Amino acid sequence: MPGTVLLLAASPVGKSCLVDAASVLPVLAAVSPTVLSGTDTANVIELADPLDPQAVLTRLRAAAAAPGPLTVFVAGQLALDRRQHLPHLALARTTPATVRYTALPWQWIREEFRLRAPGSTTLFLDLHADADAWAWLRAHALDSGRNNAVYGRIAPPPSRRTVASPAYMKTIATILRSGWRPPVEQLHQQAFTRLGPDAYGDVVLTVPPVPVAAPGGFAARPPYRPERPRPRTPEAPKPPERPQDPHVQITAAVQAGRHQDADALALAHEQAAAQAHGSASEQALHWSEVRADLAMFARDSARSCRIWLTVAETRLAGGQAPDSAAVEKAVDRAHHQWGQVRDKSSAQELGAPLAQLRTRVPGRRPGALENVRKQLRELQATPF
Repeated sequence: MPGTVLLLAASPVGKSCLVDAASVLPVLAAVSPTVLSGTDTANVIELADPLDPQAVLTRLRAAAAAPGPLTVFVAGQLALDRRQHLPHLALARTTPATVRYTALPWQWIREEFRLRAPGSTTLFLDLHADADAWAWLRAHALDSGRNNAVYGRIAPPPSRRTVASPAYMKTIATILRSGWRPPVEQLHQQAFTRLGPDAYGDVVLTVPPVPVAAPGGFAARPPYRPERPRPRTPEAPKPPERPQDPHVQITAAVQAGRHQDADALALAHEQAAAQAHGSASEQALHWSEVRADLAMFARDSARSCRIWLTVAETRLAGGQAPDSAAVEKAVDRAHHQWGQVRDKSSAQELGAPLAQLRTRVPGRRPGALENVRKQLRELQATPF
């Protein structure tokens, strides 16, 4: 089935402009449509510095109505309207005073894609927030729809008299120009690896595709299947015996919005694996990582961060090297989730152990430890 690609680059003209969004379009246009979409054939819809939100809405509806996979690339500027304080994508004629009338409400993007099949829509976002929108993001998450995979970043306002570049999106396009499209999460991680330390101050958007009823949807390793029960004490946790692959049952719970049920099932398997193999075993750690991902799906960034920190500490205590892929992944994901924690008390509580971990596991992108320390200083300087 053919895919559809929507390229949307929008930013105000004049002194309200924070990012040269349209500069990414020539780089994206150099990528084959089939590579952009990940399908054998694809149609491309391009919007460069549009003027009218209604015209953008028309294109959004056309893209949403298309059958097959939909991939949306959005580069631009996030602003708040002064009446309802809701996020908008600024368009060419947008000024701080006219956001409500000249910008595209972000909820339109969410609503137009709401009825698409779960897992069929992927958004790559490279947004720069103005000062009001950046303050709003301290207490709110940008809702792009629960059925959509969302990857990218929201950067803070650039320094005065500076027009930023959509560096994340350009990096995505550069990677895709090789002619090969890696899995979306891998593509996202590769882009951030290349961005370097400047990206650590960003809000990182990492919402994987809605899982489908197939095993192994939450982790790269083969799914752990509980062995036949060994003799155990009566109080030992016992995972369900049916269905044989618990990932299918967890997936169904997530798709139905039963996040607590999904976590409880994963926890039962984590405890059973720890009983059979040890708490530091790969079998148990697999289920810990599943639970970290489930917390992310439930939009509980603090819990996701806390679990990833525990996974990293357990791997290190078990003798795994600080530069091993599994340890680096755990610390990087803890760092990403910590950046999305809105509660200042929780952010301070989690930031201290994260900083300690970063001294041992600096990761492959320079500046990670300094980013944590800087954010902690800002949290300590800001009254609750």
